Amino acid sequence: MRFRIVTFVLTIAMLCSVVFAQGGAKQSTSQLPIQEVIKRFAESESLNKIARTNYAFTQDVDLMEMGEGGSIAGRYHRISDIILDDRGNRIEKITFFPPSTLPRLQISAEDIQDLAGVQPFALTTEDLPKYDVNFVGKEKLDELNTYLFEVKPKKIVKGERYFQGRIWVDDEDLQIVKSAGQAVPEVGDQKFPHFESYRENIDERYWFPTYVLADDMLQFKNGSIHMRMIVRYKNYKKFSGTIRIGDDGGEVAPEDEAKDKQKASDKTAPNTKTAPNTTKPPVKKPPQMD
Repeated sequence: MRFRIVTFVLTIAMLCSVVFAQGGAKQSTSQLPIQEVIKRFAESESLNKIARTNYAFTQDVDLMEMGEGGSIAGRYHRISDIILDDRGNRIEKITFFPPSTLPRLQISAEDIQDLAGVQPFALTTEDLPKYDVNFVGKEKLDELNTYLFEVKPKKIVKGERYFQGRIWVDDEDLQIVKSAGQAVPEVGDQKFPHFESYRENIDERYWFPTYVLADDMLQFKNGSIHMRMIVRYKNYKKFSGTIRIGDDGGEVAPEDEAKDKQKASDKTAPNTKTAPNTTKPPVKKPPQMD
């Protein structure tokens, strides 16, 4: 009986020590100095950005010029598959791109830059020296505990695009899970909308952008234009093996290559992309508007 009691006490003591250790680790993470938090999340963002270059995904850009009563006066809609060839070069394969019907708005080179860099914003170690990053506080974002920071460029270099606004950083993975702000600078007579960019946990490790929403009134010298833009990044799929680009520009999966050699022409691999499995809840998105 005494042996069992002693064993029971020792077991309880061990369990308590484990719980205490875990709690202590969690507490130490949440009590990191802010400069250390910034350093660590920038390192995580660098790894996250590199990881994303090894994923194929679909980018769906839907920009609308709004008319009276919420009607759509014109539209710019472009859907692309972003893939890699066997040399690791990033390729955009446009799958849907009807002529633009925007009556007044025009898509500029800066808009295209922002789609690729500013809106899916990543504040990496390499980019950190370009920005002032000020801690605002801790904030609950749906089911996530986050650090909230104000971010703005220290100086503007001609030809470069920057993010200015706020970012929410998950306090466990130390990656950006949401950003809200604007692309700067405004070049010439151009105006750029305020937007919110949301991420989701992909493959249990990375936070990749999945949804961007802009709904803004752009003030030009000759009047204002109400624009709405929804960008979706979906069908994330990590590359495995060599991806070859067929003669028609389509993606050919490795398992189909042997079959292709027996045929007169290459065929595009069937689309078997599925939604990623996430262990963390995604940050809640605003209502999607078509």
